[in-house]
Amino acid sequence: MAEYSFREIEKKWQAYWENQGTFLAEVNPEKPKFYTLDMFPYPSGAGLHVGHPLGYIASDIVARFKKLKGFNVLHPMGYDSFGLPAEQYAIQTGQHPAITTEENITRYTEQLKNIGFAFDWTKEVRTSDPSYYKWTQWIFMQLFNSYYDQEADKALSIDSLISRFEKEGNSGVKAVCDEDTQAFNATGWKAFTEKEKQEILLKYRLTFLAETSVNWCAALGTVLSNDEVKDGFSERGGHPVERKKMMQWSMRITAYADRLLQGLEKVDWSEPIKEMQRNWIGKSIGAEVVFEVKGSDKTIKVFTTRVDTIYGVTYLALAPESELAAELITEDQRAKAEAYIEVAKNRSERERMSDVKTISGAFTGAYAINPFNGEEIQIWVADYVLAGYGTGAVMAVPAHDERDYNFAKHFNLEIRQVIDGSMENGSFPGKGGLIINSGMISGMYMKEAMLKAIEFLEEKGIGKGKIQYRMRDAIFTRQRYWGEPLPVYFKDGLPYLIDEKELPLILPEVDKYLPTEDGEPPLGRAKDWTYKTSEGEFPLEKSTMPGWAGSSWYFFRYMDPKNDAEFAAKDKTDYWGAVDLYIGGSEHATGHLLYSRFWTKFLFDLGVVSIDEPFQKMINQGMIQGRSNFVYRLKPFYIGGGSGKTDAITILPMIFVSKNYHEKIENGSLSLDEKEIIESKFKTVFEKLNPHIDYWELQKIETSEMHVDVNIVHNDQLNLDKFKTWRPDLANAEFVLEDGKYHCGAEVEKMSKSKYNVVNPDDIIERYGADTLRLYEMFLGPLEQFKPWNTNGIDGVFKFLRKLWNLYHTPAGDFAVSDTEPSKEEFKGLHKAIKKMEEDMTHFSFNTSVSSFMICVNELSSLKCNKRGILEPLAVLVSPYAPHIAEELWSLLGHSESITKTGFPEFKEEYLVESNFEYPVMINGKMRAKLNLSLSLSVPEIEKAALEDSHVQKWLEGKAPKKVIIVPGKIVNLVV
Repeated sequence: MAEYSFREIEKKWQAYWENQGTFLAEVNPEKPKFYTLDMFPYPSGAGLHVGHPLGYIASDIVARFKKLKGFNVLHPMGYDSFGLPAEQYAIQTGQHPAITTEENITRYTEQLKNIGFAFDWTKEVRTSDPSYYKWTQWIFMQLFNSYYDQEADKALSIDSLISRFEKEGNSGVKAVCDEDTQAFNATGWKAFTEKEKQEILLKYRLTFLAETSVNWCAALGTVLSNDEVKDGFSERGGHPVERKKMMQWSMRITAYADRLLQGLEKVDWSEPIKEMQRNWIGKSIGAEVVFEVKGSDKTIKVFTTRVDTIYGVTYLALAPESELAAELITEDQRAKAEAYIEVAKNRSERERMSDVKTISGAFTGAYAINPFNGEEIQIWVADYVLAGYGTGAVMAVPAHDERDYNFAKHFNLEIRQVIDGSMENGSFPGKGGLIINSGMISGMYMKEAMLKAIEFLEEKGIGKGKIQYRMRDAIFTRQRYWGEPLPVYFKDGLPYLIDEKELPLILPEVDKYLPTEDGEPPLGRAKDWTYKTSEGEFPLEKSTMPGWAGSSWYFFRYMDPKNDAEFAAKDKTDYWGAVDLYIGGSEHATGHLLYSRFWTKFLFDLGVVSIDEPFQKMINQGMIQGRSNFVYRLKPFYIGGGSGKTDAITILPMIFVSKNYHEKIENGSLSLDEKEIIESKFKTVFEKLNPHIDYWELQKIETSEMHVDVNIVHNDQLNLDKFKTWRPDLANAEFVLEDGKYHCGAEVEKMSKSKYNVVNPDDIIERYGADTLRLYEMFLGPLEQFKPWNTNGIDGVFKFLRKLWNLYHTPAGDFAVSDTEPSKEEFKGLHKAIKKMEEDMTHFSFNTSVSSFMICVNELSSLKCNKRGILEPLAVLVSPYAPHIAEELWSLLGHSESITKTGFPEFKEEYLVESNFEYPVMINGKMRAKLNLSLSLSVPEIEKAALEDSHVQKWLEGKAPKKVIIVPGKIVNLVV
């Protein structure tokens, strides 16, 4: 048997690729480009487990395949290296996050290189590297210096906006801005102080500072996103979170809402991901209505998509965070309402949106006036109303909205029907129905009624037609240390940008990574964290950018990572363009993917890139789940004593019973012999450990389940010696075995350190090799599906690679390939595999290609094929999946260059065209013989061959058939 020395082979070719620069990617206009990308990882201290490389392997296969197809392939890797874990570790240990991050990156890079990825490592980026975040800061500055012009439908320079203000004020300006922006003319603008002008410009800038309701976690000392809060506590650490108003930097992503929606029609993404983004953006067409508060000069603005139901409003509901809610509470309702607000406002918005069963609220004691009919309606506070959506107020129409209906029923409020239809089953939306009980719009249908109502609102100056989005402007700051510093200083309490020449603004050293004693962010601890100008010295911003900042543009930096003069050269961004294939998890649908699209559209407006969608094709890989193993410890239920005392100290035995015993104990089916084996084992171990016990009795036999490290289990059999050294308390463990072996239980669960089911790819590579790991991860199932990791099947993949190796070698281990012309059957086996792989690459069906390789190698092995004309293209065919063994075989075949320099084998249909067919011969309805005949034979020739066949003649017994039915290429049917 030829020896397949995978360890030496893999190290050899990994060194070759690195030394030769095999995967370096540079602009080459003479070649078509292909840009494949993985969502870059955060380098955690735990390193990679086998679930992480799944998407990387898939993209690597595509990259290698495209290279063989003649494409110029860019396939880079880097690290999203600003992150909370490194900072938390710094808080606990005092070690600078940069040191921890560097150590983790070194580990990750080593692991990735061991898997043999075709990454261009010269393009590596790290978001925490000052040479990288210099350009993240630069993009922030461009956003600060831009506004969104609705007429041009793009971002324009803030200087052009100032010019317009100087000439005409803002009355003719159609731009995205804060709703409370005051109107002014040119004279008014010129009369404003510098501070007033800057305050107005902040209402237009695409990144701006404003008071915002946030999730504040005092224990972590930072603002958290909605995703990081669960049931009022931080997801990391479980610390209390409260909703409070703070001055925060935000990105005006809402300006791009329509373009973000339209862009989804241009990209090849899964429909569920597109729908998640559409729902997150949440475009609604409706009207804004102003309700006056009775006995007050205050008003409440409400956005509604169903202004046609205005006559059915029986109460208004305000969000708990609403400042107006607190102002409207009357004395008789104060205690109850304020107590409710305090609790309700600290529930996260996600929790409030998903919890439809809990109905809660409080009456403020105040009333509003319906502008259409003059009716007084109660004003309530309810946590199903969100401050960030619309105006933070809802006009409740219980008859035609389910949540309003449930709230009204719970608090016994009026339910008034204004759309014709049955209310037997509670509320009904009645879209398109006939309007009733509605004054001026009674008798109209929905569309006509809405137009009439909006016309009335605008005529009376009490509202207007409006498009609203669920998506909010994105909060852009964190009160943390380990993040990009914002290039901003403050003068007279207002933000100004530092000079662009002074980028990057380097993260300063601090004595601790905690907030200051007076609650300022950690950068408040930095010495001289100020900015000097000709006017004096001013404080710099103390918050840092959020985790998503660096990941929102990294795909551009890969194109030109060493450029210190610009974020990326235009000729390079023009050439590489959009990412052709992006692979990553669906959990980023409403975070990273949305922010990246926003920043790309902005950079397109700026003219520095020529694309406005970053990712053309995207695949969301499924998760590789863990396959946990269990051992079963015998519970020591006994009574006993020493020297006549029942409370004598005992040492409890560590006895583990094999799976079959455990199952029988669970269902009460232990035989007397099996029970005796367990009792005998317990007696021997117990007396050995407790010689001072005078008497004891095992009362009952029960077991407790315990997770065991899957790395000391093989094919569900426990390595007893490794188990005893796994933990100190297991050193004296004893076992009740089955046939001399300990069989473990198994269950599919999330891969987690706490479940001891994390499989390190290094261990798999050491035992089987990187090519086996790559093939096996693809063989587990379709890329998009969730699937369990099960090492029980990996031996089969390893055997396949050895079988492939043996095709090129004699049993004695000598390389032996013949130049003899291959047979038709050999060509057929090869070309079936070529065709299948090309089809699979079109659909990204990686698992079925692995199966086709196995079938091909089995067929060639049975044919004892060692022909160069077959084995040379076969090596190329498998090279994207198993590149190390393919390179070695290619080298043995006499090639001096890497296999990546050749072309993909050409599929030829002619080798799959069958010349013969095996006809089943039916005699009186039963198959009696098979005939292998040429497909070129005519019907009379097929009949002649059938009647002359010795097997057929035996069954005919000398009789001539009464009827002969022949279907060429199908069947021969004889009736005797």
